[in-house]
Amino acid sequence: MTGFLIAILLTSLVAATYGFGIYLFSQLVPDMRDDLGFAYGLVGTITAAGQIGFLAFAMGAAWLAPKIGGAQVVIGSVMLCAISLLLLPMTKSVPVMGLLLVVMSGTAASVWVPMVEIVARTISYRHRGKVLGLASSGTSYGVFINSLLVPAFVLNGNWRGVWYAVGAGALAVCAIALFAFWWLGLFQRRPNDTKAVREAAADPRRSGVFADLREVAAPWVLIVWFITFMNGFSTLPFQNYLAPYLREELGFDVNLAAQVWGTIGLVGMFAGFVVGWLSDRTGVRLALLVCYVSIFLSCVILVAVPTGYLPLAAGTLFALAFYPIFGLVPAYVAKRTGGRQTTVIFGVANVTLGIGGMIGNYMGGIIADLTGSFVWIYVAVAASMVVLMLVSLRLPPEVKNILAGETGAHCRTPNSALPARHESACR
Repeated sequence: MTGFLIAILLTSLVAATYGFGIYLFSQLVPDMRDDLGFAYGLVGTITAAGQIGFLAFAMGAAWLAPKIGGAQVVIGSVMLCAISLLLLPMTKSVPVMGLLLVVMSGTAASVWVPMVEIVARTISYRHRGKVLGLASSGTSYGVFINSLLVPAFVLNGNWRGVWYAVGAGALAVCAIALFAFWWLGLFQRRPNDTKAVREAAADPRRSGVFADLREVAAPWVLIVWFITFMNGFSTLPFQNYLAPYLREELGFDVNLAAQVWGTIGLVGMFAGFVVGWLSDRTGVRLALLVCYVSIFLSCVILVAVPTGYLPLAAGTLFALAFYPIFGLVPAYVAKRTGGRQTTVIFGVANVTLGIGGMIGNYMGGIIADLTGSFVWIYVAVAASMVVLMLVSLRLPPEVKNILAGETGAHCRTPNSALPARHESACR
């Protein structure tokens, strides 16, 4: 029961920060632009600045969470996102609005980074893939809610009402999570974490982000960081250039392009949990391999046979892999290590993901300009999938963590700060 509660809460928090905080703006751009009169060039500036905010908050969360606790960072981030969602419709200043959007983009990173620590503390080893897979699909649920709210408000000329609605929803989710985390004892510091903080304070050489990086930079961690870089480098351009490729180059109408995106969103709502369940049964490495093969086949369709309704099949294959990937990596980290190391490792992984996405999107634009075609972007993504297939096989088996004993779940171990009333969940 406790594990189910954690899974629902984490999914809701991701839906609020990613689905509302990042993706709502793109759906409301035409209406906000008509009302406020800003140019599309400013939209590009805001989204680029949002990516910078994502990187900055990811680094900040990786540094702050080991010091004050992952649960504290998660709740603070969701609270900041909810306040920003409520403040945005109150202002008519475009620069202030842009700043709030950058903050919301950043809170998405600072909410996600500490979740791997929370899962390691509260979810048993055999269920971590499912929980993080479901949480990674939270974005799909947020986007789906947006798609219901936007027409209802915009048809009445009230785009601001959408922001108020999702802001109130995010605030409610934050209040529920605050109580649940307190009840589960997640705001209490574990003995090992407290000891590490005292040692860092006593020896300045042990404190700071770089000291943390030196402690966790094992070979398998470097592979994880490379994988997250390549994930961003390949999958984000896949999304960003899909609509222009379908409509401008292949000549599909807007309805079919919308159907492809609708398919991606719908499949993504369930893909995270299903592939997460698979990873708990077969191992994260095999699940990652399946995902990369799925995206590779999607690229093959778009490059070789993008005719008829096959683009819908390509969208399905992409969605089956895209959302789960972002849950599989933290699941692997949670199964390989525990405590403050999980937050540091995953925090850097989010930074490399963002850097990879920035470089991939930039290079995708250059490729399209130089070749006059989007098809070579998908050839490059397919090649990236081959690289990722090979690299994922180099990851050591996560089952090694079992030999050391589970550090998460509700078990009364030295690394667990959960109250004794949750001990029965271990049995």
